Amino acid sequence: MWEIFRPEIYRYVRNNEIWFDPDSGLPLTRCPWLREMPQEGKNKIRYSCDIYLDRPEDCRHYPTHLDEMHQDECEMLELHDLVKPKQAQKKLDRLMSDSRPAYL
Repeated sequence: MWEIFRPEIYRYVRNNEIWFDPDSGLPLTRCPWLREMPQEGKNKIRYSCDIYLDRPEDCRHYPTHLDEMHQDECEMLELHDLVKPKQAQKKLDRLMSDSRPAYL
């Protein structure tokens, strides 16, 4: 669908895989649509997706588990989540319930 309706996104696809530099064809180390959004008065960076409504399925299902968030240094992960991981996983499953099944 990107090829037809969102060619500016499709430029970053090679052989049905994402994200590749449209000029060099080399894989990117970071999603080209992820934007840092500094929070005024805070030292923390938040991120925003420039193609949120057209994001890939992998992004729609992310994150699935707290370990995945920890490994990816996800900005949504908070210290209290690490202290009570079962409770945090239940909360994550509730938050993501419209995108994916609960993690088992």
